Amino acid sequence: MEKTEQELRVELAACYRIFDYLGWTELIYNHITVKLPGNDHHFLINPYGLHYSEVTASNLVKVDIDGNIMEDTEYTVNPAGILIHTAVHGAREDVQCITHTHTDAGMAVACSTEGLRTDNFYSALLQNRVAYHDFEGLTVLDDEKPRLIANIGNKNLLILRNHGLLTCGRSIPEAFYNMWALQRSCEVQVACDATGKNIIPVSDEILAKAEQLMTIQSAGTPAGQLEFSALVRLIDKIDPSYKN
Repeated sequence: MEKTEQELRVELAACYRIFDYLGWTELIYNHITVKLPGNDHHFLINPYGLHYSEVTASNLVKVDIDGNIMEDTEYTVNPAGILIHTAVHGAREDVQCITHTHTDAGMAVACSTEGLRTDNFYSALLQNRVAYHDFEGLTVLDDEKPRLIANIGNKNLLILRNHGLLTCGRSIPEAFYNMWALQRSCEVQVACDATGKNIIPVSDEILAKAEQLMTIQSAGTPAGQLEFSALVRLIDKIDPSYKN
């Protein structure tokens, strides 16, 4: 069944707290959005100026597909976040949630000419699933939208060159897990490169089995649901105020 707006508010606020717990915050910047049910094409985004640890279900801001705020609120929204998220939400009906980060490992890989290699446990499972978008400066100009949409295509993982990471999902848990997998892939690659040692390549034969292996591993569970639920339980023990 489709979740209500209130249920999505609580789940999205939990996701912000999880990102904070994992160290994926960048002062008051970056953003996670979720599309709301109905035909209005509204979505929720974090209030601009609040740290992720301050985000709650009630202070999330509802906007339309053009980025206009659709309810009374004391907050504004991040212009760069609005451009990225209105572009992808507007073009991809299959996407409910979008996440974006500026982590050290993610930005390091985004700044490298080779991008993400498929030579570690996690990145090998992302074979043919990662798209790239060239850097155009701070993402606040509308004319970047067509190129962003064209570059992400139908993929759910995007490396913004010189910038950071972006993931999509059919649910908040799926978008979260896509980001976790992409982030871990970058972390391991950066750690391997720091050793200065030769890296063992992964064969094309193994890479070709990635999708099959992931299907077996998931055992029919919705993507990211078990992982996300485990972290929600952890956040509930630490600080359940995100539900307010």
